[in-house]
Amino acid sequence: MKVIEKIRDSTLDGRVVFSFEFFPPKTEDGVDNLFERMDRMVSHNPSFCDITWGAGGSTADLTLEIANKMQNIVCVESMMHLTCTNMPVEKINHALDTIKSNGIQNVLALRGDPPHGQDKFVQIQGGFACALDLVKHIREKYGDYFGITVAGYPEAHPDVISENGVATLEAYQNDLAYLKRKVDTGADLIITQLFYDTDIFLKFVNDCRQIGIKCPIVPGIMPINNYKGFLRMTGFCKTKIPSEITAALEPIKDNDEAVRSYGIHLGTEMCKKILAHGINTLHLYTLNMEKSALAILKNLGLIDDNKISRSLPWRRPTNIHRVKEDVRPIFWANRPKSYISRTIGWEQYPQGRWGDSCNASYGALTDYQFMRPRSRDKKLQEEWGVPLRSIEDIHERFMNYCLGKLKSNPWSELDGLQPETKIINEQLGNINLKGFLTINSQPAVNGEKSDSPVVGWGGPGGYVYQKAYLEFFCSRRKLETLIEKCSNFPSLTYMAVNKDTQWMSNVGASDVNAVTWGVFPAKEIIQPTVVDATSFFVWKDEAFEIWSRVWASLYPEGDPSRKLLEEVQSGHFLVSLVDNDYVNGDLFAVFSDI
Repeated sequence: MKVIEKIRDSTLDGRVVFSFEFFPPKTEDGVDNLFERMDRMVSHNPSFCDITWGAGGSTADLTLEIANKMQNIVCVESMMHLTCTNMPVEKINHALDTIKSNGIQNVLALRGDPPHGQDKFVQIQGGFACALDLVKHIREKYGDYFGITVAGYPEAHPDVISENGVATLEAYQNDLAYLKRKVDTGADLIITQLFYDTDIFLKFVNDCRQIGIKCPIVPGIMPINNYKGFLRMTGFCKTKIPSEITAALEPIKDNDEAVRSYGIHLGTEMCKKILAHGINTLHLYTLNMEKSALAILKNLGLIDDNKISRSLPWRRPTNIHRVKEDVRPIFWANRPKSYISRTIGWEQYPQGRWGDSCNASYGALTDYQFMRPRSRDKKLQEEWGVPLRSIEDIHERFMNYCLGKLKSNPWSELDGLQPETKIINEQLGNINLKGFLTINSQPAVNGEKSDSPVVGWGGPGGYVYQKAYLEFFCSRRKLETLIEKCSNFPSLTYMAVNKDTQWMSNVGASDVNAVTWGVFPAKEIIQPTVVDATSFFVWKDEAFEIWSRVWASLYPEGDPSRKLLEEVQSGHFLVSLVDNDYVNGDLFAVFSDI
């Protein structure tokens, strides 16, 4: 979706929206850390996030890769910067074709800074001289596909700011006129360069309106995180620093924590003044740091850690090619990124009330499904790489995770227990200690308000329901005992399969069971998670592989712990168990006396 459309929708609803900017890190560890940080920040529902294009195109490939993962793996509306520096038209078209194929619709068109070691921008042969040329090219070649954003400079472009730190009136007016040409040529949104004098920004907005610029103008806010970085950025951008800010920072400049706290206070007050003037969009230059940006938004009442809203139980896709997706098999609930990568090549996505959940077009397993960020590797090694002397040690690992004593899990890409899991964590701990090793679960819910901070989704005004669900590994003996007991619980349905595809079930191969649904005003019933045999068979390969390619890989070849895990992998069954009585059922009763 185009960012301009999201901003227009928010304006009609009277909502304040915010967005984040990131830049490509220089190391692999930095990229891993960025995505973990980005994932946490995106949970607060920014309207979009953007990723910068390195000076002189120095990060072109990495920027394209990050933009793709932002849009398709993190599932946040993404905007990619694109500059003219060292970019002949062939490279520009390659970048635009790449993001278009990845379902990205938003570009921030910039002239760009000179390459490192050069003082002035120089147009290369076959390239463009300015952002205006780039905007014109995008519109001529790609029509209305892209939403195009351009930069606005409240104090005028740094190139026309003189040594005294101020642009002449003529230079400022010429800069405004050039901005209007960019908008008239096809740009539909303006994001400003950082500033610290809010009055200058407000004057800039008014001046833009006076010359006929009607598109939204989004203020770019850069929280002050440390003193030296603040001086470096304001010096580079030739940004005016009000005397009261200098006076406040000077006594605390060597105290990073004090500077950060002041930066949060200042950013909050700037945003309050901007919002008070009827501008309901904020863009935060994060410098790849989360605490200050989130603290400002919390101070403004725009986010609340205890009230993170979800449009669906899983993060809704932003790729334009799969925005109609509204149903998924529940098996990937704790591994959503893996599910997206398995289905990235689909030509169509589930649509409608039930969806095409029997579509067998899941991609084959790849190494990606088992790759983790380095920080996650360290946590798994620490918590799951302990010596295992018996099967009971394995049971204890699972139990400790369900009780919140461990923060990582080989079968989950998420951090720790999800809020709804804590409703049933003691029951989960008990059955794990018995050898029913749970990797996915949800409690029964009967008409909880849809804005519940624990189980809610879909926004306020509705009610949500879900059947109690468990997914676990267990031995054949325990499974046979469980199946025998299920005959006394007619509301229970199960599917079980081992690594060699031996199958046991009391449901049909083509049956589809909706296990989560919501009822909302003026909408059809939404059923976003289902259980079905076809996708369960696809998922089981991945679930079994995690025993060896994730957990057992934490131990050296020949280690007894590794051998024990491989024995469990080959001897256990993967089981999906649903209690269809979401009103009076008791899913855990079937595990008593086993």
